[in-house]
Amino acid sequence: MPNFMRDSEFEFIRTYVYKHSRISLGHDKRELVAARVGKRLREVELESFGAYCRLLQTPAGEEESEKLIDAISTHHTAFFREKDHFEFVRSKVVPEMLGRARLERWSRLHAWSAACSSGEEPYSLAIILSETLQGSGWSWHIEATDISDRVLRQARAAVYPAQTLDPLPSVRQRMFFQQGIGPQQGNYRVARELHSGVTFTQLNLLGSALPFTEPFHVILCRNVMIYFDQPTQEELVNRLSQQLVPGGYLLVGHAESLTGIRHSLQMIKPSIYRRPFNS
Repeated sequence: MPNFMRDSEFEFIRTYVYKHSRISLGHDKRELVAARVGKRLREVELESFGAYCRLLQTPAGEEESEKLIDAISTHHTAFFREKDHFEFVRSKVVPEMLGRARLERWSRLHAWSAACSSGEEPYSLAIILSETLQGSGWSWHIEATDISDRVLRQARAAVYPAQTLDPLPSVRQRMFFQQGIGPQQGNYRVARELHSGVTFTQLNLLGSALPFTEPFHVILCRNVMIYFDQPTQEELVNRLSQQLVPGGYLLVGHAESLTGIRHSLQMIKPSIYRRPFNS
């Protein structure tokens, strides 16, 4: 078992994590950090937090840094989590953007799941877009990104245990998932129609320039800002804002708010914001 985490070791790790991910770890997270880094110690067969800190400062630490950030990050998600956001996309975003599509010469509805974790969020969004755009003559595409390569591998595999589909009515389960047989009995695979419309990419939201050239009609960046300090939240929101079409929507988590940070967005309702047409 690793020894007690010294103050200097905690400070090194929290500073290291902030530098590489902008995740802000307060002193109240010390026990969580010790527990999650302790798992990494066992994986790399080190006996102390001090040895782990030294590893991070070597060339081999570059590879380990990704695994550390993954260990520190929280990847809780579910199909149709905070379901009123998906209802807002269905009832407000899609009809509005569809009405503007011909005038604006948009070829498709473009959405971004900015912290997609293991894929439940973008696939939930894909279900909504597939249902609401059926027969419209307008296609859709979702960019799904996350800082963790591990959860992205799960998302790309698109295979989920049966119990994770409980939030979906049976008609959606039959339409958008394939039931596994043999070794995959008890699992469900996302249907090809949905899977082909989602592109998964590893991305640090606060890293170098964002790789997208096509603006988005809606961005979901939910339950991410709670891990950032205020300057980082402000930087992120303004980055995301610039990726929206004028009149496009940013959806954040129900526990999140843009109050207290400088931004150009209009609040439509709590957790839902819109880029003004004149910005």
